Amino acid sequence: MKAIGLDIGTTTVCAIVLDAENGEVVKSITLPNDTFLENVKSFEKIQDPEKILDKSLRIVDELCRDYDDIVSIGVTGQMHGLVYLDENGNAVSGLYIWQDASANEMYKDCKTYAQHLTDLTGYKMASGFGASTYYYHKENNMVPEKASTICTIHDYAAMKLAGLTKPVMHVSDAASYGLFDIKNACFDEAAIRKAGLDFNLFPAVTKENMILGKKGGKIPVSVAIGDNQASFLGSVCDVDECLLVNVGTGSQISFATKAHTAADGLEIRPCVGDSHLMVGSSLCGGRAFALLENFFRKTAELVTGEKVGNAYRGIDKFLEENEKIENPIEFSTLFCGTRENPQEKASITSLGIDNFTPGHFIYGVMYGMADELYSMYEKGISVCEERPCQLIASGNGIRKNATLRRIVSEIFGMEIKIPAHKEEAAYGSAIFSLTSAGIYDTIQSALQLIQYES
Repeated sequence: MKAIGLDIGTTTVCAIVLDAENGEVVKSITLPNDTFLENVKSFEKIQDPEKILDKSLRIVDELCRDYDDIVSIGVTGQMHGLVYLDENGNAVSGLYIWQDASANEMYKDCKTYAQHLTDLTGYKMASGFGASTYYYHKENNMVPEKASTICTIHDYAAMKLAGLTKPVMHVSDAASYGLFDIKNACFDEAAIRKAGLDFNLFPAVTKENMILGKKGGKIPVSVAIGDNQASFLGSVCDVDECLLVNVGTGSQISFATKAHTAADGLEIRPCVGDSHLMVGSSLCGGRAFALLENFFRKTAELVTGEKVGNAYRGIDKFLEENEKIENPIEFSTLFCGTRENPQEKASITSLGIDNFTPGHFIYGVMYGMADELYSMYEKGISVCEERPCQLIASGNGIRKNATLRRIVSEIFGMEIKIPAHKEEAAYGSAIFSLTSAGIYDTIQSALQLIQYES
């Protein structure tokens, strides 16, 4: 028996085939998510949902043709995002992704749209949250006339795979929209109406491991889940004992908790059943290292007058030859600010004559990335009883950087384990689908499929 896990990310669309008996990934397909729309406002981040859907369906169709023993299909993807659907279940707008900064625009009284929505509802809202983006659109008469419902891109794909015309949103994604009552696992109708939003546009919500329908009338398709929760389920061997550090385009720390109230600057996100994750998210994350590479590359081009294709080779060589560095600098990597304070910026301190070097910048950025994650972790454990005892790391940003792994392990004071598979979110969605389809009785039993690098 095998399961398909589909992950619709910000930069790629990936699907795997998971052997449901030994946990091996027997096939993986990844396509670029090169669907960003051009000629949009500078603060908007919009992708083409129809092109994404086409890529997703083509990958799943190919895997179903290659394997005749698929017993379930799981779907995950980039959380927070918003696409408007008509009454027939077809997209009538672009996909406004989690990086969309519309709600950070100034509205009135020297406050942003997100701040106004916070004041109106009492919920802490931020730019990129689906409800914040919707609020901006409503206030600017941008909601499509034919809009019947809103959902994430992976809700849209799961709905189409299951042959439905209305999406069903799992609590893991619903909470990422904001204006969501975590305790009662539902959107807060009173708060939504108080903000002048149409409650009927918000989709139905479930916290169950639910089968939406069957692809082609044969293969069960589970309700889509958020990529943070999917990555957690696709990485940890024990929900209650593990802390997950993920470094990719963004970066996050996640661990299970019974708390219903998040620490300052963190979020409580529903996971599966009645379980929750305490989550700290960096808006910059792995992009901090990419910004450093771009800085070095532009510097080399300025000095030499010649085009430089890639600066990573030079960075990697330096790290191979220098396991540590003396007299380090302190580098805050808040290049994109924080959800609470988008205007906050990165900074460098302890910079002197003897450490104003490229090498110190390399180590400074990596320690800055790790320090930001650890400060979130410290805040998280300060308000709950849980203390994870195993550190799991995922995401290409940490997989491909042995020095960053060493630094994260050093700062957190725990040995790092890396999943043997590289598609953690897709893997987690496949795990989720196997429990939804009844192949495994519990998530915990399905997690025993996960193997780690030796």
